[in-house]
Amino acid sequence: MFESVQALLDEHKLVEKELSDPEVHADAARAKRVNRRYAELNKIVHAHGAWLAAGDDLEAARELAKEDDAFAEELPGLEEGLAQAQEKLRRLLIPRDPDDARDVIMEIKAGEGGAESALFAADLLRMYSQYAAHKGWKTELLDFNESDLGGYKDVQIAIKGSSTDPSQGVWAHLKYEGGVHRVQRVPATESQGRIHTSTTGVLVFPEVDEPEEIHIDPNDLKIDVYRSSGPGGQSVNTTDSAVRITHVPTGIVVSMQNEKSQLQNREAGMRVLRARLLARQQEELAAAASDARKSQIRGMDRSERIRTYNFPENRIADHRTGYKAYNLDQVMDGAIEPIIDSCIAADEEERLAAIGDND
Repeated sequence: MFESVQALLDEHKLVEKELSDPEVHADAARAKRVNRRYAELNKIVHAHGAWLAAGDDLEAARELAKEDDAFAEELPGLEEGLAQAQEKLRRLLIPRDPDDARDVIMEIKAGEGGAESALFAADLLRMYSQYAAHKGWKTELLDFNESDLGGYKDVQIAIKGSSTDPSQGVWAHLKYEGGVHRVQRVPATESQGRIHTSTTGVLVFPEVDEPEEIHIDPNDLKIDVYRSSGPGGQSVNTTDSAVRITHVPTGIVVSMQNEKSQLQNREAGMRVLRARLLARQQEELAAAASDARKSQIRGMDRSERIRTYNFPENRIADHRTGYKAYNLDQVMDGAIEPIIDSCIAADEEERLAAIGDND
């Protein structure tokens, strides 16, 4: 693996030179891509330097230990330091998901369980919003369809970060949240205290940085406008401001009614459509590369149950990684970092294993 380091060090110099070019900064999209790559390579350069320094320190101590026993006592610690530096560099050399630095669009949909599922969708929206706030990310409510009891039949939000470091990107963390989330608790409407099980689906898409990145032929779009409505079909708008966009070639349908302006709803709908088309494009590429080993986490079917939230036991369990904790009350307040860390760690191990197999 370490043979590839020199190529990355050389690329770092080229990217550093590119960043000093005014023409790069004249193109916002290009500057964003270059800054992201520089941040990623910079970590590798520093880790490589630390690895070399640790090796030099160990070699010097071994030479001095031949004449002075006091230096021999330092060898175990220096050997451990070298091993840690090597492991850090090795993990940084794992090929990253090219979308890690992207922002995301998340959709939360009520599933089995009726009103209780819709209420849990609202709980998940709050959980992700709290987590985003803790990370310093911004959230934007794109569209929602409320249920009669105050939950959401479906809700869509955009989550936007500010870091140029791909490892700190929104997609790098939230891509693992797509799937079926199962909740076990006593619903507020349950008079006899029985525990019900319901499910809520979460879809996560990397957001397209620039509209030009995904070409959409206007002739491929069927756009309908209608009056938006609230819970129970009650009209909340007297103008045709709601928009339904159908991408005819793929059959993808996006509906937006949260904004009062038809133009705003159309713009929000196009953002979601571009994100879905990007995800579809990536899935097709992944399917075509059937000989490439896929990550255990990323390869999960979105219809698969990924996590259980057991309220009576205050227990949270991730079924992909085996993570389990009894702090569900904190998790619902946005403390999901340890769960996501377990997914990232499992993903890295799978990627390392894939590299080992290829070697």
